[in-house]
Amino acid sequence: MPLKLYLAGPEVFLPNAREVLDAKAAMTRAYGFEPICPGDIFIEPAPTLHEFGLKISAVDEGMMNATDGVIANLTPFRGIAADPGTAFELGYMCAQGKLVAAYTNIADNHFVRTSAFYQGEVREAQDGRKRGPDGLSLENFDMIENLMLHGGVERRGGHIAVHAASADALYTDLTGFEQCLKALQQKTRA
Repeated sequence: MPLKLYLAGPEVFLPNAREVLDAKAAMTRAYGFEPICPGDIFIEPAPTLHEFGLKISAVDEGMMNATDGVIANLTPFRGIAADPGTAFELGYMCAQGKLVAAYTNIADNHFVRTSAFYQGEVREAQDGRKRGPDGLSLENFDMIENLMLHGGVERRGGHIAVHAASADALYTDLTGFEQCLKALQQKTRA
């Protein structure tokens, strides 16, 4: 029976979500894994939006509980960092000790992206830390994402793929995703 991989990422929000999720699922099967996609669920209606959101959360956690690992798309979404739902899902899977891998389609690391947020107005403070004009310190660890996300994957022996996709293919370029599949395939066959 093939290992089940939860495919975490912001793709569910795309206008062509089904197309992208289907492509990821087909590629996952081609590498010998069973894909579990959050976009493949049916949620029973609920009387309020809040209750509907709780149902989605419960179903997603149930899907993660039933899998062997995750590939998380950490490409920055609606800002300088990964989608918060994806960040939760990656942390949830790390906490359960499951197989983890992650990728990003932006080559700039977290510090570079945060510096750009401040439009380059970053200075070294007396305490030796880099700080923005608001006085807040910036993480500067040469990692693709917040140290807990990047470190969570790497410390568990997971693969992190960094790929510079074109702007028009930021969430549809599957180069990094495929690198994660290859790494997980090698890891599980070893």
